[in-house]
Amino acid sequence: MNQKIKYVLIFLMLLSGNCFAKQSTNMAINELAKRIVPAWASRITFERINSDKDVFELMSHNGRLVIKGNNENSLATGLNYYLKYYCHTSVTWYSNDPIELPQQMPLVIKKVKREARCAIRFFLNYCTFGYSMPWWKWKDWERFIDWMALNGVNMPLAISGQEAVWYKVWRQFGLSDLQIRSYFTGPAYLPWHRMANIDSWGGPLPKDWINGQVVLQKKILKRERELNMKPVLPAFAGHVPASLKFVFPAANITSLGSWAGFSEEYHSNFLDPLDPLFEKIQKFFLEEQTRLFGTDHIYGADPFNEVTPPSWDPAYLATVSREVYHSMAAVDTSAKWLQMGWMFFYNRKNWTNVRIDSFLRAVPQDKMILLDYYDEKEEVWKLTNSFFKQPYIWCYLGNLGGNTVLAGNLAEVESRMEDVFQNGGSNLWGIGSTLEALNVNQVMYEYVLEKAWSTGPVEVDQWIRNWTIRRCGKVDKNVEEAWQILLNKVYISPAVNSFPIINVRPGFKKQVKKSAIPFDCENKDLLEAWRLLLNSRAQARASYRYDLVNIGRQVLVNYFSVLRDKFTIDYEQRILKSLEIDSLKMMELFTDLDSLVGTQSSFLLWKWLSDAESFGKNKKENRYYQKDARNILTTWGKPGQRALNDYANRSWSGLIKDFYGTRWEMFIRQVMESVRENVSFNKEAFYTDIISFEKDWVSQNKRFPHLPSGDAVSISERLFKKYSGEIRGE
Repeated sequence: MNQKIKYVLIFLMLLSGNCFAKQSTNMAINELAKRIVPAWASRITFERINSDKDVFELMSHNGRLVIKGNNENSLATGLNYYLKYYCHTSVTWYSNDPIELPQQMPLVIKKVKREARCAIRFFLNYCTFGYSMPWWKWKDWERFIDWMALNGVNMPLAISGQEAVWYKVWRQFGLSDLQIRSYFTGPAYLPWHRMANIDSWGGPLPKDWINGQVVLQKKILKRERELNMKPVLPAFAGHVPASLKFVFPAANITSLGSWAGFSEEYHSNFLDPLDPLFEKIQKFFLEEQTRLFGTDHIYGADPFNEVTPPSWDPAYLATVSREVYHSMAAVDTSAKWLQMGWMFFYNRKNWTNVRIDSFLRAVPQDKMILLDYYDEKEEVWKLTNSFFKQPYIWCYLGNLGGNTVLAGNLAEVESRMEDVFQNGGSNLWGIGSTLEALNVNQVMYEYVLEKAWSTGPVEVDQWIRNWTIRRCGKVDKNVEEAWQILLNKVYISPAVNSFPIINVRPGFKKQVKKSAIPFDCENKDLLEAWRLLLNSRAQARASYRYDLVNIGRQVLVNYFSVLRDKFTIDYEQRILKSLEIDSLKMMELFTDLDSLVGTQSSFLLWKWLSDAESFGKNKKENRYYQKDARNILTTWGKPGQRALNDYANRSWSGLIKDFYGTRWEMFIRQVMESVRENVSFNKEAFYTDIISFEKDWVSQNKRFPHLPSGDAVSISERLFKKYSGEIRGE
């Protein structure tokens, strides 16, 4: 297909109407400007221009900023370009973060024009709705949708509220209220339920939650569509309640088996797409979903994500994908199927090219769009002849579990993105990000999304220099040097699920080897970046203070592993006095780290817990939601179920001292007792105690500070002075 024709077809798809769409006006972009830059909104004029590509233009005229674009999304991207490169400010995705602007509104003397290099800019991951968003209300969503629009996202995943649709489906097919709500998981675990990984864990799901999410989803979709986004809603992929077997005993329903060590009662079940019941369920679901939420004709469906299909026969896999698509198209003739490509990376051993080819080619050409999920790590499009010519979206993942660890391979991402733009084939339909959670590396996501509007290769060094100006509001050589260290020595490796020593179940060096440093960097290099930031003249800037805390946090987290290794040596040599000194240093670090991150609202455990608790209507529900929120950050599943324990670990104030710190205190105490008594440390007994502690902690209702406290700069200065000599080995 000719590249220009391909772009036009995708563009027309994105503009296609839906039953809930309104006549396009500039009202939505004007309202966005009032939210983002209220003092300047009356001095900004937005004008529509005709273009078969997404485009924006900037120019000042008679003291006013004139932004032109072909739609609201392009206009929002143009506004963000102005904020970044003329106002030198960053808009974050968190509603509590301020938007810091210069006193005077800058002029754009020379016209700026940018065209998007691709028609689709995708964002989000099923997991984000569990690791970051389960407790969000409209205030959080409104800011986040604005952030997506400002960064050019026009195809967000939009899966909130679907349990209300499924509730009506399963009631229609004969299940009771309790059977349905017990099939659902707790709120934070719904992504893995929706992906058919687990059922029932943390259920029954309260009916108030289900109803409340419908109201929220309607607001989300209305705003996203107003800003020219095309939300991706779910479709039926075969996942059914086990209790459906009793209503339809002849239905071809099979268990998908164990996932992540969950016992049989939590296993998911799969209805064969050839079963006549499949198409009936799909029809009822899509019709009810469209009635509630409208449709943009793109549906996410993932039959076998991280689970084993009933058969690996290529013919069977082809039958599944063919029937899943046809069941969609029977309801919506304009349907397009969005499929995660994660399973092809995750289970590459079994998803051979023959099987992938069969699965993809069974769907009509251009009716299935693949998300190449983890391209900074492995580009599946290169392994599969560009997904055997079905359309795909190049995606940067960047975070697993919401871990708060500096990570990302910025220069490599630039190289890979430029390569796919030039060599990815005509079936490259867009770029995007599939982050599992919003975390501490927003720089990477802004880079990826801005790359979609680049005119060609990007000079990464210069881009980072511009980023530092935005973080400070002005040129600052110290901050620029600090970020050059981060660019060259920290942001050089793809993100992995990171288990810093300080955040995992305690153990000696030979027992717990998971690294706190997922990059090829000496901690003294990171310490130098922290020192340079402390020398900055931009200390009043909120974005600067966040970076100062974020980098200092990583320095201390890394240093804890050094202390643990010293503790291990002293235990092996049975030097009690040294162990006592080691233990004091280790526990002091927990206190220091907790106080440092406690200066930032995005590093507070209590925000997460109180947001969860706010959904409760009484004390019992408050405890239910808080337990769900505590569980996923710590044990994930049952205490002692090790597969995902600490997978969602993060260095948050409250979690650091009360959970991670207590575990290490227990370890240190029992190790020192064993040395005093001249016996070997009893690892098995210790882990029994740890599992008991974790179980109790998940069920607690303890309060933590709900607001940031302390001065980020003065605390950083004190901790730098305290630890810098030790880290340097002085």
